[in-house]
Amino acid sequence: MSGVLLIVAAPSGAGKSTLVNALLASEPALQLSISHTTRAPRPGEGEGRHYHFIDRAEYDRMVAAAAFLEHAEVFGNGYGTARAPIEQALAAGRDVVLEIDWQGARQVRACMPEAVSVFILPPSRAELERRLRARATDSAEAIARRLADSRGEIAHALEFDYLLVNDRFGPALDDLRAVLRAERLRRAHVRALHAALLDELLRSP
Repeated sequence: MSGVLLIVAAPSGAGKSTLVNALLASEPALQLSISHTTRAPRPGEGEGRHYHFIDRAEYDRMVAAAAFLEHAEVFGNGYGTARAPIEQALAAGRDVVLEIDWQGARQVRACMPEAVSVFILPPSRAELERRLRARATDSAEAIARRLADSRGEIAHALEFDYLLVNDRFGPALDDLRAVLRAERLRRAHVRALHAALLDELLRSP
């Protein structure tokens, strides 16, 4: 039985990371894909827990070897999702969640059309701005930039398989969990698991 690759994307402030962390906590069989980056670790970040920290030479080597499912340059630093760990996990029947932006999601879907993609929407622009300000981690200029960027990100929402509105956290988490459960029940994922049962039920008396 192959695993499910779940892609989750959203504009900044929509609550994507909080939802993904809650989903991981409630689904022990689900694992988070850890990205590679060339930037230096920030205070509190650990190798293999937040990112795999690599130098530019290693990053360029992995890009040249097509070792990334998706990769991008962000503010002068390289970021990428390694192909091998995800393929190995899926082949072993483990489900993987990938938290990336819409551009990365597009690259992954091109490599793995079977991936399931979810875009998280805020309930309104006013609420999106309120959440960004409530985090108290960005300057007014950074918040304005994130709000402006969100329009471009949301413009790609219909490229995704599912759209979820994070209005109230509990129902939004239930919806995200329902997507994962529905995909686990797809024929492509359970055919091998139930092969013996189907044979027994269809066997002539």
